[in-house]
Amino acid sequence: LRGCIPKKLLIYGAHYADHFEDAKNYGWILDPQHDWPTLVDNKNTELDRLSGIYTKILSNNDVDLHEGRGVLADEHTVEVGENTITSEHILIAVGGWPSMPDIPGIEHAISSNEALELPSLPKRMVIVGGGYIAVEFAGIFAGLGVEVTNILRADTVLRGFDEDIRLSLDKEMNNRGINIVSNTMVHSIADEGAEFNLRLENGESLKTDLIMYATGRYPNTANLGLENIGVQLTENGSIKVDEWNRTTVPNIYAVGDVTDRIQLTPVAIQEGTAVSETLFNNNPIQVDYGDVPTAVFSNPPIGTVGLTEVEAREKFDRVDIYDSRFKPLLHTLSGRDENTYMKMIVDANTNRVIGVHMLGMDAPEIIQGIAIAIKAGATKAHFDGTTGIHPSAAEEFVTMRSRRKTQR
Repeated sequence: LRGCIPKKLLIYGAHYADHFEDAKNYGWILDPQHDWPTLVDNKNTELDRLSGIYTKILSNNDVDLHEGRGVLADEHTVEVGENTITSEHILIAVGGWPSMPDIPGIEHAISSNEALELPSLPKRMVIVGGGYIAVEFAGIFAGLGVEVTNILRADTVLRGFDEDIRLSLDKEMNNRGINIVSNTMVHSIADEGAEFNLRLENGESLKTDLIMYATGRYPNTANLGLENIGVQLTENGSIKVDEWNRTTVPNIYAVGDVTDRIQLTPVAIQEGTAVSETLFNNNPIQVDYGDVPTAVFSNPPIGTVGLTEVEAREKFDRVDIYDSRFKPLLHTLSGRDENTYMKMIVDANTNRVIGVHMLGMDAPEIIQGIAIAIKAGATKAHFDGTTGIHPSAAEEFVTMRSRRKTQR
């Protein structure tokens, strides 16, 4: 409730700016105005509703809920305030927290936590970072009319994603008026009263009304008492676990972002389910971390599953690449300057599809279905033999024929 859901609700809110603009060439005459406090209030109302549902689910399943900070007293004991709880097994799932750099003036910056609760929208905003949180919030605030500058250390956004997807999103963000300043970081922040002055490592400076950092998250393991009972941590503070999610203390388990594996909510749920099945249902399960689909709710959004082109070329001798870039049917009338990009990566020796990537409207929804095929070992022939749904963007994945070969 601190991240995925509230952020997605803000993304929906920001997208209405596009919808209203698109509607003009479809005959709708509109003069909409946006009220930020209304969006925030309604978002919080929904979060309260969901929180109540989760609490009720726990109660209905006879789970005792103790609200407060838990500290491990020993390998079987957790202290929460004045309460002491003992258990045969303990599961740690405390998640992560936004990291902030140690630079002069950092106290003037906010993280994604505060960005979800702004009392009002600034005229200008700087977002520092090039990961999915940074580009998602850049899309949110730009969509709501804020002048957004995105500062990142790399040459473009989303390190670790397929290069063609990265470059395509970079272009789309620029088309939407987001100013991307690459290959540098903020050296210092100075409060000048009416605005902030950011001095960059490249010697340049810029003025802004709000600074948000989205430069990563760290495991929330401090002050849990882990060091007192022998739970080992990695260099970045995450909890070491084995393939059964077991820590170095055999009866203590850990799942989710606190273990610094794949930081996705569905993965954490799978890990928690695996622990539960293994311990209490006589059904030992290990989570399969291969071909995990993921989405970036940027504007336009991204969906991806499997290997990037670079990863595929490193792993396989011969790789076939199929891709397509086109203007979605919606925008042939709306006139919006936005393209969809789709890419399929195939092991040329076996014809198996080993990576699928998409940037464009509905990409996360489309890739979720394709992920099942990839997990099942589908080949390019399976895709070619599937009838497309017309007219749709998704049908492009079953009609791709033009390929380019690459070799290691």
